[in-house]
Amino acid sequence: MPRGALAKIEHILRTAETDADGNIGLGALSDALEERAFALLLLILALPCCLPFVYLLPQIVALPMVFLAWQMARGRRSPWLPETLRRRQLPVKALLDVTARVKRFAGWLERLAHPRLVGLTGLAGMRTLGALLIIPCLSILVPLPLTNTVPGIGVAIASAGLIERDGLFVVLGLLVGLVWVLALVIGGPTIIYFLVDWLRLRVAAA
Repeated sequence: MPRGALAKIEHILRTAETDADGNIGLGALSDALEERAFALLLLILALPCCLPFVYLLPQIVALPMVFLAWQMARGRRSPWLPETLRRRQLPVKALLDVTARVKRFAGWLERLAHPRLVGLTGLAGMRTLGALLIIPCLSILVPLPLTNTVPGIGVAIASAGLIERDGLFVVLGLLVGLVWVLALVIGGPTIIYFLVDWLRLRVAAA
């Protein structure tokens, strides 16, 4: 297996068996993962959420991300997916394209990851991480502007940290995701009221 979280994902996707349309079932993808299956699967699913102007894929992957984070919080050692999620199809070519784009813009960040604060990536750390990751994953599930890109980046960084046993990356990813969601919760109503007032003024002036 290649070194580096993104390189691991590329290797898995390129060697995975796909159907005639170039898709792979989420269950088949989960079965193909070996070590650190939770983190690898979460990272694969989070990547489409990291880039702006990527449509459809974030909506496909959001619910499985919530389900995986919940299982981590429950202390499961390996992912389990119900049949409805196992049958969910993911386009391998699109995932490879997204992975290549993320490497182009953030590959330097991945090279900084190395084992440190490894206690945060153990079993107890994974349970805490899973419980906290539910929050940004739920944000990605909300089909509104500003709710998926930054939380997706946070989940991706935390997942990469788990893969590389880098507790600092885990903490950084959690901070990115949770602080952004907190900002949305606090500032969201203000933004909505501002937009409503702006539209009302525009209509009145027309």
